[in-house]
Amino acid sequence: MIQIGDQSFDQTTVIIAAILAAIIILFMVLLIMVVRRAGQSAEAVNYVAGQVGRLAQDVQVLGQGQNQLAGNIQTVSDAQANAQVRVIQTMETRLAEVQAQMADRLADNAVKSARSLSDLQERMKETLTGSSEKTTKSLTELQERLATIDKAQTNIEKLSGDVLSLQDILSNKQRRGMFGEIQLTDIVGKALPSDSFALQATLSNGKRADCLVHLPNPPGPIVIDAKFPFEAYEALAAAETPDAQKAALRNLGSAVRVHIKAISEKYIIEGETADGAIMFLPSEAVYAELHARLPEVVREGFAARVWIVSPTTCMATLNTMRAILKDARMREQTGEIRKALRMLHRDVEIIGEKAGKLETHLRQAGEDVSGVLTAATRAGKRADRLDNFDFEELSPTSDDKVVPLAQPKP
Repeated sequence: MIQIGDQSFDQTTVIIAAILAAIIILFMVLLIMVVRRAGQSAEAVNYVAGQVGRLAQDVQVLGQGQNQLAGNIQTVSDAQANAQVRVIQTMETRLAEVQAQMADRLADNAVKSARSLSDLQERMKETLTGSSEKTTKSLTELQERLATIDKAQTNIEKLSGDVLSLQDILSNKQRRGMFGEIQLTDIVGKALPSDSFALQATLSNGKRADCLVHLPNPPGPIVIDAKFPFEAYEALAAAETPDAQKAALRNLGSAVRVHIKAISEKYIIEGETADGAIMFLPSEAVYAELHARLPEVVREGFAARVWIVSPTTCMATLNTMRAILKDARMREQTGEIRKALRMLHRDVEIIGEKAGKLETHLRQAGEDVSGVLTAATRAGKRADRLDNFDFEELSPTSDDKVVPLAQPKP
């Protein structure tokens, strides 16, 4: 397309118009040359005039064709303009639709994005909340465990101090004896009544026993003495070779035999104490080692009437003694028990008499209540008859005298 002013022409039409103009110019040039050559020839002039007339006709035809061509060009231009307008309108409509679709999609995407963002925020909030709660719970548990660890550390330190104190006690023979006596005192105090034993009791031979239990005859008062062969047992525990273990085991047996002999000689007095005594070992380990690996020493103790006990077996033995003391006290209180039973029997007889009298009173009261109920029933029936009585049925000639309810007025 070629734009000339306000009009647009097709490129082919412009080319054709240019060719026609070039042909006309060329023909005019040839004509001028012929006129010049002919000079004054009339025939040439006529001929030229005829040619010029024909040329004028052709030019007129050409002008008409050019006008028609211009009209066609204008028509084509209008059609193209209309087509462009329609295309532009179509494109604008399509663009508006596309814009609307894009706006809708953008709105949907915005809504979806907002929803997704909200869901994501909720999930993140829940996750953060859960993480915060878990973290708080974990920190709380950690603090509790740290507190437990601190408490355990304190207990361990205290236990270490107790162990060191125990080692100091066990390393000293006098303190070791006091440790056994204190443990024996605690066990006896828990198992027996306070008036059934005596601590550090002095016997007739001047010997002082750790504990004297006042049992009735038989068997009589029995002595409990605490012994702790710690050095021999410690040497046995520290022995590594079989020979060293055998030697330490012999030393432990010898130490226990010495204690058995001393208790048998000091605390078994005929006519004053029972015919036996008890040796208290304040260590279950020593007791177990003695019965497991030195049973002959235990049998020697039985032969010497000295029974070896540990804290556990001592408690069982003391419970047996408690039962013996209870039975003895019940025998001593037999007379009081019989007197209390007689009084209890008399109280039961009195309760029986009172119950009989109460039964009589209750029976009489029941009869009185039955009579009251009967009289009330009769009174109720009579009240019903009076309530249903029809006074209009009375005969006016009746001889019955009617008692007036009120005095007649004068």
